Amino acid sequence: MDTQTIEQANSRPGPQADAVARARCLALDAADPLASLRERFALPEGTIYLDGNSLGAQPRATAARIADVITREWGVDLIASWNKAGWIDAPRRIGDALAPLIGARAGEVVIADSTSINLFKVLTVAMDLATSRDSRRRVVISEADNFPTDLYIAEGVVGRRGDTASLSLVPATASAARHDAIVSALGPTTAVLMLTHVNYRSGAMHDMAALTRAAHDAGALVVWDLAHSAGAVPVDLHAADADFAIGCGYKYLNGGPGAPAFLWVHPRHVDRFSQPLSGWMGHASPFTFVPGYAPAAGVSRFLCGTPPMLSMAALECGIASLQLHDGSHEDAANPMPALRAKSIALTSLFIDLVEARCRDALLLATPRDPAKRGSQVSFHARGALAGHAYAVMQALIERGVVGDFRESSAGREGDILRFGFTPAYCRYVDVFDAVAIIGDVVDSGVYRDARFRVRAAVT
Repeated sequence: MDTQTIEQANSRPGPQADAVARARCLALDAADPLASLRERFALPEGTIYLDGNSLGAQPRATAARIADVITREWGVDLIASWNKAGWIDAPRRIGDALAPLIGARAGEVVIADSTSINLFKVLTVAMDLATSRDSRRRVVISEADNFPTDLYIAEGVVGRRGDTASLSLVPATASAARHDAIVSALGPTTAVLMLTHVNYRSGAMHDMAALTRAAHDAGALVVWDLAHSAGAVPVDLHAADADFAIGCGYKYLNGGPGAPAFLWVHPRHVDRFSQPLSGWMGHASPFTFVPGYAPAAGVSRFLCGTPPMLSMAALECGIASLQLHDGSHEDAANPMPALRAKSIALTSLFIDLVEARCRDALLLATPRDPAKRGSQVSFHARGALAGHAYAVMQALIERGVVGDFRESSAGREGDILRFGFTPAYCRYVDVFDAVAIIGDVVDSGVYRDARFRVRAAVT
């Protein structure tokens, strides 16, 4: 009763084959050791949610938790809650809860600000560290198809350092050639290699350990963006010997729209430089209210302003929603191996079914090898769908299959339909039903309706 058998059954058209394949998906769900996690999430009836790579679903515990923060902690205890309810410790407490999911240790992660702001902090410190070792090292290396905000922040960081600093982008290449192209770009002037672990468009995943080692061999430091990794794929920052990492809380960590981000610095670097946003929460003694900035010890120095407690509470619920507390798993503190195994099964089944059903219309943009992809699957729209990817996605959303659209990189294949699989709440039967709807939308041509071509502000 494996996913290959389901794909084979579904490749033979007809109601009987469909019924057999769907029944096998239901059987996989019934045997799924993670099935109970779905009950922790408030998912709309009739919706197949495949966009957790953009915004995670709401944990059921979140509404009650935020209500308690509002009505009791804020409404009754007022300012006493900074001590009584532990508000002041939230950045470190929630960071400790996240740490096992990314291969960090207690006391090494803080929750603060946004991904972009945290990137500005760590990239600035990384540049300071690199140039203090060797004044020739003034170049940040990244990829042309990295997430744009990372590149914008990098432009700002190098721009503030004068004409001798620069950002160099490795051209977008096929997944198989990405690693070699990045390694070849490293050299004696490289200060920092800045990469996103899982590519936001294609879902292609870097070999973190190998690229970190290559950068270190070249004398450079590495900053990793884990926005599409944390909560989706196993990450081990210490095993990879990474230098810095940042990431967001609202995708696979299910922290809600605009959830605070996180930041990690390897202990060998953490006390060597002050970060550039020297706000009071990063002060060694913020409530002495003295003039003159003295950075806190450890990763707390990377805090800046007052923590936003409503969104902090939501993120704490999001991280807790991934934990395996029922005693059925060996390592309840780190659910990532179990979640990753299901993610691979879901994405592999989805690829097989879509290619069996829509091969002429959709071209796989995501690496076929599970070890080289995250928890999303992207397809280029081609053939009759060329130029219609946005409209196709809008038609799918109207039918209850929620993914999203991204324009393709310049000079690449057609625009992209993205589907994110959060194994905590996605089911095998969701995969089967989603592909049936995708096939119907493609075959019927309903996406050609004018209403599906009207672009919204968020795509």
